Amino acid sequence: MLKNSAITIILGLFIVAITGCSQPEAQVIELKSYSLDDTQGLLSQTGVEIDKDISSDGNGSLKVTAPESTVVRLFETGDIDVENARLAYKANIKTQDVEGKVYLEMWCHFAGKGEFFSRGLQSPLTGSVEWTTEEIPFFLKKEQNPDNVKLNLVITGKGTVWIDDIHLIKRPLK
Repeated sequence: MLKNSAITIILGLFIVAITGCSQPEAQVIELKSYSLDDTQGLLSQTGVEIDKDISSDGNGSLKVTAPESTVVRLFETGDIDVENARLAYKANIKTQDVEGKVYLEMWCHFAGKGEFFSRGLQSPLTGSVEWTTEEIPFFLKKEQNPDNVKLNLVITGKGTVWIDDIHLIKRPLK
């Protein structure tokens, strides 16, 4: 009897310790999303088209045919009112016969300070790759609030690239 009581008490203390030490799940907030089912809001119009047949979400994607290196200007957000957070640019990308590298690029503009960038150079795509999710971060400290964010796709070479299902996400700094 005493042994069972001791085990129950120890088990109870263990549960309290685990529950007390667990932290609430980090809040992830989607600030913007672009499905790329049409060209609405798309900045670059040259060398791009909507492809209804090839898509990561089944609704169409943006197809880029690059005969040479290019930066495809996708979207600008304007003021998104975010600071003290990790801003993430996330998209699905597919490549075909790319000679060079393909990666995401995000520019954050700060009034009176200029523009700063984040590039997905740590995991560029090359050759022919099926749909893959790419994500790049931009770390914002307290009182660092961009008044505009530019989302680009960079192709350093030639080939065909599809991009789909773009998200701009706010995550807490870790």
